[in-house]
Amino acid sequence: MSVGNNTQLGIALMIATSIVFAGQDGISRHLAAEYNVYMIVMIRYWFFAIFVITIASRKAGGVVAVASSSRPMVQIFRGLLLAVEICVMVTGFTLLGLVESHAVFAAYPLLVAALSGPILGERVGWRRWLAIAIGFIGVLFILKPGFGVFNPAVVVPLIAAVLFATYGLLTRYVARYDATETSFFWTGTVGALAMTVVGVWFWQPMIGLDWAWMGLLCMTGALGHWLLIRCYEVAEASAVQPFAYFQMVFAAIVGIFVFSESLKINVLVGAGIVVAAGLFTLWRERQQG
Repeated sequence: MSVGNNTQLGIALMIATSIVFAGQDGISRHLAAEYNVYMIVMIRYWFFAIFVITIASRKAGGVVAVASSSRPMVQIFRGLLLAVEICVMVTGFTLLGLVESHAVFAAYPLLVAALSGPILGERVGWRRWLAIAIGFIGVLFILKPGFGVFNPAVVVPLIAAVLFATYGLLTRYVARYDATETSFFWTGTVGALAMTVVGVWFWQPMIGLDWAWMGLLCMTGALGHWLLIRCYEVAEASAVQPFAYFQMVFAAIVGIFVFSESLKINVLVGAGIVVAAGLFTLWRERQQG
């Protein structure tokens, strides 16, 4: 299966993905403060699996056709990686909050862009490297290297960044062979199976209002990952990665206004640099278009 090169559509999908994921992270932070992380992720994946199976059953050839993959082992590994990454990142929210967790997690686009050349064979031009480098400077402003953010808990979102970068690269790789629906199906079903094996041992009763939040979390989870898979299908990973930084900005907004996390000047300056880097890349793409 060929991969498209519609960079502007890929950028729009990445920004939409970032908005959805930021809202989802806020809900996860709320629920994880009250309930076990494994149970929350398990319930989310149950909905995800039902959703992808329902979609697959309505396609030509049904579930069997949609599940048919040219790279089944890669698809399984992708699904497992994402499930683990979600658990790790939600744990990070409870330890550091949304602002600091995403400040660390923002390193993942750098990992994806840097590895997209040697692993996927994509061409990374100097302008993309420049945008990524500028974005990294913005991340450093947010991190404010010192004793503040660098406590043992910082390792948690850093591990999540490595896992998610690997997931992103594998998503891009299988998009060359499998349709979006196929990757979506494997993401949901493999994750659901893996989390059920773990999560059933950590079941806790949930109050009515939190079930409503759980339902919203399930819907945003399915939507966000479909958008991400679609994004990598239509555009090169290295071209859209600068715009993944927007998730950090949106998540910081949620953390500040919903959870009363502090807004420090270094976070504000860093976010501005990150956004500027993304806008510069978009401007260059339009100039070339």
